[in-house]
Amino acid sequence: MGEGPRRQRGPRGPPSPGRGHGVGKAAGTGARELSTGGQGAQRDEGRSRAGVVRMVKRSCPSCGPEPGGEDKGRGNPISVQLFPPELVEHIISFLPVRDVVALGQTCHYFREVCDTEGVWRRICHRLSPRLREQGSGVRPWKRAAILNYTKGLYFQAFGGRRRCLSKSVAPLLAHGYRRFLPTKDHVFILDYVGTLFFLKNALVSSTLGQIQWKRACRYVVLCRGAKDFASDPRCDTVYRKYLYVLATREQPGVAGTTGSRACDCVEVYLQSSGQRVFKMTFHHSMSFKQIVLVGQETQRALLLLTEEGKIYSLVVNETQLDQPRSYTVQLALRKVSHCLPHLRVTCMASNQSSTVYITDQGGVYFEVHTPGVYRDLFGTLQAFDPLDQQMPLALSLPAKVLFCALGYNHLGLVDEFGRIFMQGNNRYGQLGTGDKMDRGEPTQVHYLQCPIALWCGLNHSLVLSQGLDFSKELLGCGCGAGGRLPGWPKGSASFVKLHIKVPLCACSLCSTRECLYMLSSHDIDHHPAYRDLPASRVVGTPESSPGAGVPQDPSGTARACEEYLSQIYSCSTWQDRMEKMKEIVGWMPLMAAQKDFFWEALDMLQMTAGGVGEGPPTPES
Repeated sequence: MGEGPRRQRGPRGPPSPGRGHGVGKAAGTGARELSTGGQGAQRDEGRSRAGVVRMVKRSCPSCGPEPGGEDKGRGNPISVQLFPPELVEHIISFLPVRDVVALGQTCHYFREVCDTEGVWRRICHRLSPRLREQGSGVRPWKRAAILNYTKGLYFQAFGGRRRCLSKSVAPLLAHGYRRFLPTKDHVFILDYVGTLFFLKNALVSSTLGQIQWKRACRYVVLCRGAKDFASDPRCDTVYRKYLYVLATREQPGVAGTTGSRACDCVEVYLQSSGQRVFKMTFHHSMSFKQIVLVGQETQRALLLLTEEGKIYSLVVNETQLDQPRSYTVQLALRKVSHCLPHLRVTCMASNQSSTVYITDQGGVYFEVHTPGVYRDLFGTLQAFDPLDQQMPLALSLPAKVLFCALGYNHLGLVDEFGRIFMQGNNRYGQLGTGDKMDRGEPTQVHYLQCPIALWCGLNHSLVLSQGLDFSKELLGCGCGAGGRLPGWPKGSASFVKLHIKVPLCACSLCSTRECLYMLSSHDIDHHPAYRDLPASRVVGTPESSPGAGVPQDPSGTARACEEYLSQIYSCSTWQDRMEKMKEIVGWMPLMAAQKDFFWEALDMLQMTAGGVGEGPPTPES
């Protein structure tokens, strides 16, 4: 560390500490330490680090000088407020995002400095050098930086020897991750500026020189200006041959006019190669925001949701898309918007034979196109009309619904209070109600609340939840064959914690036959929309009877405990009783940490009784 000429008091005076060049040396040392991250600064490391720590401690306006700070030969303490704000912001911008957030929680001064857009603009440029625009929002640069810091796609294969969480390649041009979709061979990711990325599986060379097949290890840009995309709605990715992309494109003006106009269109790509095989363009007056598919390949219906909340549909023959010809398709208003014009639909979900619409008022409407799925969902064929399959059916729910997940023959709904309702076929326990009885109407799962994401598959369901310490965990129920419920190969009729490590910022998930995917991205403008349930509507709150002073049990907790005991008594062997007790723990409305404690304790008791010996339980047990 070089030093400039020292200022002398007299012929043999010492340098003046805490002023002049002393402040410059402290600031320079701190900037060099933050920018190099502690690398290459071996000389005088202890002294410079102690100086930075003392400077930070004494800079807190609310704390004042450090206790005992008037040491020998020291003058007034140095305050970081004496530095120019631009210098402090520049130094802080070299810190990792996690450290910037932690530093902003130390005192009021650092909270204001670490929350300025100048700091986050530098961090954003460091994380994404090619990002030209910061996006939208109240704090655009902070939102952009956190989106790019937390983005990631994680997956865990069900088969093979290696069953651990892996991370896909991260496109440098991506501005956060908004949504993703796995197909037969690859994965597609849409970012927040409308760029659709094509993540390819490929053969790569490992560190040991072996050639191995790796998922999502290379990427290319498929298209730009995309709004949404969809593929075959079935859970099996083998059927996802084509990718339908809803995008905005500039179209040349008509004859006699100048300039161009932006029009929405649907482009169809081959998922195997990314080649565009079909394109349909709509009138410039129509603007769409979501696309879903429903029906068979020969009668594939594309449902398009407009910005005004109306549903339009058109039918294409998917088996003829790769033929080089052009034809006209008819865009018609869907019956749900034609018969109920006052409804404003906000989002849709679909599978091969049914569609769910959620309105801005939280109402839920159903379209079911086959009698088998109708019977599984509602338990009867009384109101099914095979001649009018588009007639919407309203679901009766006690509160406003925020989002839903639709499987093959069951669905999940989440209302504004964070309550989860399940309905449909329950042959494998995929409803998580603790039994295998079908439900013809929405039934609440009492022990789960405020999920981050909900996913329904062919015969199992997944819930992404968050603990009080902001840690994430993945819960699942239903069929466990093929490893689709890690740690529970026999499946479960109630939601149980899966043996999988969940990323801290996971926000959505998807499961296929071969793999489990989790998308990580944190948007600071997207706050939890759940409300507190009024005390009068809380299930399990004892209410006094007007005629007697004895509290009642409206939720039936005592009756449920008696039923649990009778189920345990009915088991013939010790092992069956332990397994039944584990299921009952999953049914009971306990916190996640309490459930983990009981499950671990039961595993240890079970192994000890079985003569396995002491030791921690394994997922296979």
